[in-house]
This record gives sequence, structure tokens and C-alpha cells, in this order.
Amino acid sequence: MRKYETVFISDPDLKDQARTELFDKVRNIIAGQKGILLDFAEWGNKKLAYEIKKKFRGHYVCATYGGTGDLVKELERNFRLTDDVLKFMTIVLSEDMAAEVFEKEVQDEKDAQAAKDAETAAKEAAAKVAKEEAAKEKEAAEISETAAAPVETEEKTKSTES
Repeated sequence: MRKYETVFISDPDLKDQARTELFDKVRNIIAGQKGILLDFAEWGNKKLAYEIKKKFRGHYVCATYGGTGDLVKELERNFRLTDDVLKFMTIVLSEDMAAEVFEKEVQDEKDAQAAKDAETAAKEAAAKVAKEEAAKEKEAAEISETAAAPVETEEKTKSTES
């Protein structure tokens, strides 16, 4: 089994549903050919270096996976048949890796993502607490200002009455 990376450019004018169907099709081909999907990263819409099929922009996607040469052939065959794919390129990242190594990479990626999600959640919670504390302090300051304001007014009225 080898580790591959395929970068493909899809039509930027695709509706979200059509783009999702295309991505699911790619994932299903990889799974159907007994491949292991390691990463599926959407890079978003970017300007093309040159015009392709009368388009100046494209939606870039990078799929990293483990599989055989037959998987790559099937994936590229489907890209050629699909009008929604403007260009594609596949490279071999590493030769002859065991399936267990791919499984470990997938698990490591999931663990790293879970740790990143937990860190993000913790930061968001801390920011929320800080925001709430700032709001409470502001409210307390406003209350103390309003409580102090009538006292000053009463003092001025007493001094004017005398």
C-alpha cells in the first residue's frame, strides 16, 4: 500500500449540494477501493494561474490517502468523466506502507484534532468568562456612579438653599 496525495480543482460555481456530492463521491471511491482516507482538506476558491474551461478561479481540494495503484486509476478515471473537476494531480508520498501505519496516522490525526478542539473550547470558555466579568464590573461601576450622582445633587441643593 502506498500513500498518495491528490489535489483537484473543482468548478467554483458549483452549488454547495453539488460540491458536497462530488466530495462524497471521492470519499466513496477511496473507501470502495479499500483505501484509507487520511485527510481531506478544502483549500477554498483561488485564482488559477491560467484559464481552464473558461474559468479563472477554482475550488482547490487536497486528499491524502493510502491505497493501491488501482485506486488512483479509478479516482482519476472518475475525475476525467466528471465535468465539475477542472484539473487534478496525484503524487506518491511514500512507498510500501503497512495498513497499520495508515490506521495509526488516522488515529493520530483524530487525536490531534480532538486536542485542538478541546483547546479551542477552553479558550472560548475563558473568553466568555472574562467577557461576563467585564460586563459585571461595568454594571457595578454604572450602579456606583448612579448612586453617587444623587448625593452630589442633594449637596448642591442644600448649599443653594442656605
